[in-house]
Amino acid sequence: MASRMGLVRRVMQMQRHRGGHGGGGSWFAPGTQEGPNGILFGETPLAPGQKRKWEDWEAPYYLTGVLTTLMLTVGLVAKPDTRIESWAHKQALERLAAEEEAEAN
Repeated sequence: MASRMGLVRRVMQMQRHRGGHGGGGSWFAPGTQEGPNGILFGETPLAPGQKRKWEDWEAPYYLTGVLTTLMLTVGLVAKPDTRIESWAHKQALERLAAEEEAEAN
């Protein structure tokens, strides 16, 4: 029983210090930022004349998006027409042709 209470106490202490700061708070707490600072995604603006360096994940992410879009575009354009209306139209044309041929004979 004493070891169980020690475990509970240790878990409670870990939960208390999990956030990395001394103050209590939760996910839904208001936070520490005073107000909007005008910086998108927390990135500081670069000095004039400097270019932003891509992170390691950005090139594969964008490449995958472009290739997926191309594959879907080509694949959906080239897919066969399997609508029931198309099949019925072909059948109707074949029957009309067969009737015209029968009348001609």
